[in-house]
Amino acid sequence: MAKALVFFVIPFPLVLVVAIVLILSTDTNNWWALIPALPFILLFLFGRIARGFGSIRSVRDLIGAAGSLADGDYSVRVAGTRGSTGTVVASFNQMAERLESAREQRRQLLADLGHELRTPLTVVRGEVEAMLDGVHEPDPEHLGLLLDEVRVMERLLEDLKTLSLAEAGPLALHPEPTDLADLAGDVADAHRRIADAQGVVVDVQAPPLPGMLIDPVRIREVIANLVVNALNAMPDGGSLRLRVEDQGSSALITVSDTGVGLTDDEVEWVFDRFHKGSTSKGTGLGLTISRDLVEAHGGIISMDSEPGAGTTVSVALPKLLVD
Repeated sequence: MAKALVFFVIPFPLVLVVAIVLILSTDTNNWWALIPALPFILLFLFGRIARGFGSIRSVRDLIGAAGSLADGDYSVRVAGTRGSTGTVVASFNQMAERLESAREQRRQLLADLGHELRTPLTVVRGEVEAMLDGVHEPDPEHLGLLLDEVRVMERLLEDLKTLSLAEAGPLALHPEPTDLADLAGDVADAHRRIADAQGVVVDVQAPPLPGMLIDPVRIREVIANLVVNALNAMPDGGSLRLRVEDQGSSALITVSDTGVGLTDDEVEWVFDRFHKGSTSKGTGLGLTISRDLVEAHGGIISMDSEPGAGTTVSVALPKLLVD
């Protein structure tokens, strides 16, 4: 029977110490026997000293970088090292990267918000100045235009409020037994006048699905966002289809349109904050908010789109039923 060979890996410093002890313990006059090992001893000692100085330098760099970070310089980074100090350095650099990214997102948010508010404010200012100059009469047509722009600003502010709540932590939901089909039908009815004015045919197919434990206000907002996006994609008419399906463990809501559609690149970023398609008239927040609300319910939202053919958005919600 073959015998297995077992190898033990012993650290070099331990071998060195044992050898020195053995030599000196046999004969104290044999210190000269250490001369061949002297280069290895010095190399080991210098290595340990260099590593110690390296760690001290890294700690000093970390302290300086932390001060710069506290002063608002989020671009500061510390050169990486090995060992436990290297782990701390890597964690610090990750934290700095996240802070820098958060600052850039905040700057972009403020810039986008200013851009979104500028358009309706410009329209309101122009209409009011025209009325004051006598160019337009304050008739229902022009007052209605002002009201529409005010509603755009109100919707933007409400969207920002919902978004800030979502980013601050889990959204507070108030679930109650709800018939999802009735909810979808109510949303479709609320937007039917706008659809008729645009020449959009609305088709709702939603068999009764009572007893689902959801927040009806939040899910109504999700469906409304999807319907508004679909209508905005079809300014010259088309077809909007709203479906609610029972899929056993989940309920599926789909909103399909025959609008302009989106490219693959646009679909990839469509749920990002303030992202808008080339033909979008919205604030660029609706789908972001819808995603947050759906995920707060434990659901999933997705989009399929083809340029020139239309878009379908699907929402799958876990079917938590009330007995």
